[in-house]
Amino acid sequence: MADANPEIARRIVAAGIATNTHDEGSGPAALLIHGSGPGVSAWANWRLTLPALARSYRVIAPDMVGFGFTERPQGFVYSLDAWVAQAVGLLDALGVEKAHVVGNSFGGAVALALAIRHPERVDRLALMGSVGAPFAITPGLEAVWGYQPSLAAMRALLDIFAFDRTLANDELAELRYRASIRPGFQESFAAMFPAPRQRWVDALASREADVRALKHETLIIHGRDDRVIPLQTSLTLLDWIERSQLHVFARCGHWVQIEHAALFAALLDGFFKEAAAGA
Repeated sequence: MADANPEIARRIVAAGIATNTHDEGSGPAALLIHGSGPGVSAWANWRLTLPALARSYRVIAPDMVGFGFTERPQGFVYSLDAWVAQAVGLLDALGVEKAHVVGNSFGGAVALALAIRHPERVDRLALMGSVGAPFAITPGLEAVWGYQPSLAAMRALLDIFAFDRTLANDELAELRYRASIRPGFQESFAAMFPAPRQRWVDALASREADVRALKHETLIIHGRDDRVIPLQTSLTLLDWIERSQLHVFARCGHWVQIEHAALFAALLDGFFKEAAAGA
């Protein structure tokens, strides 16, 4: 039953893919695109952000194809093109002409590419610990994308993700490990980012000229102690995007939305409300 697992929501066909989609609240639309950790889902990524933003916005958080409880078509070719097409298809299916778009890590690369390719569909853009600019793959990201299922491996990953080690507890490790070994989950995950993995960092990056041409107001957020995506990547995006601002959280890893959940949601809320005020 759907209500037995909060990760499972509505199935919406987006670009031909039956997409597990959380659709909560009312008001201006905000599309949240999750990261690429093993066993991830929109709910796992955004569980603290969804209820906070849903007080003022229509919050749409899909499981991107290859992740969570979205359909995994046989022989599907995972690519930035496919994920952008899915995101646009979801907005189309839900009748949303324009949305604020928030991308976390891998999801930031998708959000950035979406704004570049379909600028009229994006109101304001928020990128958190984002991929999308070139960088040398970190040992942390190598470990995330190279994950082989075991409880010990998942516990090690949680230690990489969070600055606050109390967040990387045994209960969460068990939950995320169990999520990573659901039928089909590891198979699709392993198919997405096989070694050598630098090529996938490069494949998710947008062209510098295209990023510089963006006209969207952009909020960039990063944990200073992020061991997965280097802070320098957000500094690069700050340099390239004319209408951008950068907020850096000290004593914070790759999980700003969890480690500083209330401040993260408040930042997004204030940023989006500026758009409503015509700022």
